[in-house]
Amino acid sequence: MSVIELEYCVPCDFRRRALDVQTAVLGALEDEVEEFRLVMGDDGVFRVRVDGETVYDKQEEAFDVDGIVRAVRAAL
Repeated sequence: MSVIELEYCVPCDFRRRALDVQTAVLGALEDEVEEFRLVMGDDGVFRVRVDGETVYDKQEEAFDVDGIVRAVRAAL
């Protein structure tokens, strides 16, 4: 079982995006996830890690919920 951590920018109001990603990932992969953490951040961050390894970073890729779910699935 894996731990997923999603760090999102609070001042940028990315909470809704973070919750959308959390819902999508858990809806698709809940049986494979031990824990899903939402971590509040700043400076425009929106980053998803699986067991400490970054699988999505808004600074490198366009925001796409389905793409993030695929990246998480591949890391699991």
